[in-house]
Amino acid sequence: MRLSMFIALVRPMGPVIVGISLGFTLSLLSVTWVDEPCDGGGGGGALGATEGMLMMAQAGNLKGARKPNSISTGTAEHGEDFEPRIVPYSKPAQHGPPKKVFRAKYASTELGIRERLFVAVMTSKNTLNTLAVAANRTLNHHLEGHLIFFTGTRNRKVPHGMFVVAHGDERPVLNMFQTVHYLLEHHVTEYDWFYLVQDDTYTQPDRLKMLVDHLSMGHQLYMGRPEEFIGIEAHGRYCHGQSGFLLSRALLLKLQPFLEQCRMDIVSIRPDEWLGRCIIDHAGINCVEEHEGHHYNYFEMEKNVDLNGEESLDFKNALSVHPVSSSEQMYHLHRYFTERELQKTYEEIKKLQAEIKNISHVAADGNRSSVWPIGIPPPFQPKSRFEVLRWDYFTEEQLFSCADDSPKCQLNGADREDVADVIQVAVAELNKKYSPVLQLSSPRLVNGYRRFDPTRGMEYTLDLQLQAMTESGHGQAIEHRVHLVRPLSQVEIIPMPYVTEATRVHVVLPLTSPNRPVALRFLDLCASNLFELGENTVLTFLFLYEPAEAQKVGTTDIFAEVKAKVAAVERRYPNVKIPWISVKTENPGFLRVLDIVSRKHPVDTLFLLATADTVLNSEFLNRCRMNAISGWQVFFPVHFQDFDPHVAFPDGPPRAAPDLVREAGHFDRYAFEEACFYNADYMAARTRMTADTQENEELLENLDVYDVFVQYSGLHVFRAVEPALRQAYRNRTCDPQLSEDMFHRCLQSIHEGIGSRSQLAMLMFEQEQGNST
Repeated sequence: MRLSMFIALVRPMGPVIVGISLGFTLSLLSVTWVDEPCDGGGGGGALGATEGMLMMAQAGNLKGARKPNSISTGTAEHGEDFEPRIVPYSKPAQHGPPKKVFRAKYASTELGIRERLFVAVMTSKNTLNTLAVAANRTLNHHLEGHLIFFTGTRNRKVPHGMFVVAHGDERPVLNMFQTVHYLLEHHVTEYDWFYLVQDDTYTQPDRLKMLVDHLSMGHQLYMGRPEEFIGIEAHGRYCHGQSGFLLSRALLLKLQPFLEQCRMDIVSIRPDEWLGRCIIDHAGINCVEEHEGHHYNYFEMEKNVDLNGEESLDFKNALSVHPVSSSEQMYHLHRYFTERELQKTYEEIKKLQAEIKNISHVAADGNRSSVWPIGIPPPFQPKSRFEVLRWDYFTEEQLFSCADDSPKCQLNGADREDVADVIQVAVAELNKKYSPVLQLSSPRLVNGYRRFDPTRGMEYTLDLQLQAMTESGHGQAIEHRVHLVRPLSQVEIIPMPYVTEATRVHVVLPLTSPNRPVALRFLDLCASNLFELGENTVLTFLFLYEPAEAQKVGTTDIFAEVKAKVAAVERRYPNVKIPWISVKTENPGFLRVLDIVSRKHPVDTLFLLATADTVLNSEFLNRCRMNAISGWQVFFPVHFQDFDPHVAFPDGPPRAAPDLVREAGHFDRYAFEEACFYNADYMAARTRMTADTQENEELLENLDVYDVFVQYSGLHVFRAVEPALRQAYRNRTCDPQLSEDMFHRCLQSIHEGIGSRSQLAMLMFEQEQGNST
């Protein structure tokens, strides 16, 4: 009984015990323990322990390993004792600060990405102002500026918008040598293909770019119009210069070491022939007209050719046309080929639309997968009721969705032109569809709806009343509904000049006598928000005196309290200086006063016009610096105007700083007092305004700074809401001496700054309820 229990307990451990025993047994059988002497052993030529073991193993007498406690104490091959080499400890060298790793400015430079095509145009002194200008106007905007003109004679005056390199030698061959040398020195690391052409050759830029896009950049290619060498024994073909030719970057790099040798050894009077011989002799590449199925198409044009009557297939497919005798002929050729490319584009669009329509039949959703119009993104799908796009109703005279939330307003300006254009396009498309069965005319808009879809563009739905005339002469008035889409064009990134946040801002505060108490608060806020933080700003006061007030300055200065506050702030902040300018004025025109300030500052001064209610802070000042760009853009921010707290919060006092919500205030689009602009831009606008002010002197009183920049500057006038610019509510009045437009804007600003429509309606309702009871 006990034996069976013992066996039952030991049985699970049996395989483990057997495995361990077997492992020890195999280990002992595979190792032979050899006793090694501590000395090297007697006899001449004793071997070291390790060397002896190796020799014994080769003879088959040693099949084991040396004991771990055995020591190798042998001697060298000639019986000399082994002497260890002592490596002295040396303190690691102190490395200096790590060097800054150089990084390229652009990722394309670091990754080795090059531009595709560079064009070099060979011109001369006689044709630089004629044919070269025409070539520049037909090529430059298609090549994004990757175009340079090369000439031999240095000209004092270069045509505007052209980059011209003058070599100083009119000899054609030397001019070609200098051109290739210039390309190798300045542009060979930036471009894959180089196109050389003369200025009396017209080049179709779209076809040239299409050809280059289909060629491999790694090939050594010399492509153009092949010509045989004349009068020499050398074999091969060169590319004729008048038709233009392509050189690959790889070919130019291979030619670079031999360019000087070609200049010395090859004698020729034709630059294209000289370059062709140099390429053949040192690169072994002949000029080819076709490469991997892609052809270089050219056409030699006869004199007095009729472009519209030319039906040659070579002419229609030509990449280059020569010779061109005049600039006018160059422009005619460009118009002809541009119209052909545009027509081909329209045909390709129609084919793609037809393919999309045919494929949609076999799609999972059937015809619903093809959205009208074909090729335009589908309409925006709102995910909630707050994202539903609103349709605006309009007629030919009125718009029922106005910017000022009025129920109805007149259709003027761009909106009126837009509606007229849409109606005209709708009638033209209907006549194209139903002609010659029906001829539609005399359109009248019954109902119009439009909405802006951010994914598609502007959508229109029009109910038109038309006069339909049949082929037999019968006419009838009909109504027809049409749908139109004005799609968004390709988004273009407009390059902007570089600006920085380190520019000093000159804050100009015009101050009249009614605004004296608010000016004291303005100074306190500037002290805490600007001077305390060390902002790079300069504050200048403009004290505007009326004639009666100016006579009493010596006895009772109305701005004495403000000036005392300015002196106190300067004592508190020794690094801060607050200048002021006193001006006596009889009229309310601010432009005359601003002219005085402008003359006292340099042209690169950044002005910030402010009011006594403006609360300045670092965030707004940085946006002023970034949005005002000299010679490019001026900035007129739209501040957030708080409502009257008695109207907005009738149940109790508001929080100290309520959020920017519609119940607390609104962005005042009728306020144009705050502005950021450079002095040079203002002076340029005032200079253009001089002729009109001489004819109408009242113009200076009828216009404000915003009107001056809109009408006379030619700059971008950037008008946007500014959340960092906030004004507290204050009971204001409008100066009756202002012009009619400015007085109306002032009244609108005051009225809309009292409260929202719902708040005012609730206030009127409560007053009526109180009167009725």
